[in-house]
Amino acid sequence: MDNVLFPILITIFLLAIVSVAFVATRTKRDDKVSSASPKSSTATLERTTEAPPGPGAVIAPPAEPGTGLVEPPVEVPGGQLGEAPVAPLEEAPGEVVEGEVEVLEPVVERATFRNRLARARSAFTGALDSIRGRGAIDQDTWDDLEEALLRADVGIAPTTELLDSVRSTVKSKGLTTADELIEAVKDEMKARLGGASIELNESAERPTIWLFVGVNGVGKTTTIGKVGKRLADEGRSVVMAAGDTFRAAAAEQLGTWAERCGAVLVRGAEGADPSSVIFDGVAKGEAIGAEFVLADTAGRLHTKSNLMDELGKVRRVADKGAGSVAEVLLVLDATTGQNGLI
Repeated sequence: MDNVLFPILITIFLLAIVSVAFVATRTKRDDKVSSASPKSSTATLERTTEAPPGPGAVIAPPAEPGTGLVEPPVEVPGGQLGEAPVAPLEEAPGEVVEGEVEVLEPVVERATFRNRLARARSAFTGALDSIRGRGAIDQDTWDDLEEALLRADVGIAPTTELLDSVRSTVKSKGLTTADELIEAVKDEMKARLGGASIELNESAERPTIWLFVGVNGVGKTTTIGKVGKRLADEGRSVVMAAGDTFRAAAAEQLGTWAERCGAVLVRGAEGADPSSVIFDGVAKGEAIGAEFVLADTAGRLHTKSNLMDELGKVRRVADKGAGSVAEVLLVLDATTGQNGLI
């Protein structure tokens, strides 16, 4: 038993001696570091603290980073530290002109009907000029003239009638040159256009009924407003019948026009029979002694047979009351083309 305990005691004793020696060595090292720190701090403070520059001192500004160049020193007057004084900016001499600046607005030329037809007119006149350059009248001349009329959207039937009449004139008068042919075409066109009457008919018995028809969106309601305004300016009494019961807000639009020109508006319920609305408009015109009844209708294509039959019914019903339908006015626009003449 003693042989076992003796080595254990020796081992514990050696470990205790080693521990005491390690602690003593660590304590001495910490004391040395703590005693050296104040001296190092004092030395660092002494090195970084410098006396301020005295009067007349010259301070060199720091060099720009990355260049290695040092700017010339700037003398600080009075011995005070600070930035160099900056001279105030002087305003450039010049006169100040007071007053409003005149703004020139661009002048927009109002488009006229003649200007809008300039493209078609130039194409037609260009074709006629090419025909003028020929000497005698031959089959090619007639073909080019026919093509020019068709390109100008004169239509096949009017072109055929026009050229047949011009052929008779050329044969009877013995015309031989292209210039004479062109003059004959001009005279024939003027005679055909000048002979038609552009006056609108009025019925013998009041009220005179004008029925406005056309495809969708050509401006029937707006045209009624313009015609009503013209009649009102002439001192004529007008009744407007809102026969377009299909399009939304059509009656409201016609009511706005009636209010602007001082006309009487007759309207029905949305989706009502247009014939009954126009008949009520004619009856209203008779009751108040109005001179004109302008009847609006819904837009329709001539290819829709059921809608065209409805339009025929509107015409028959309008003629049953006082007065009569003196005009059926077809409202057209440039996109309708030859369909407007069918």
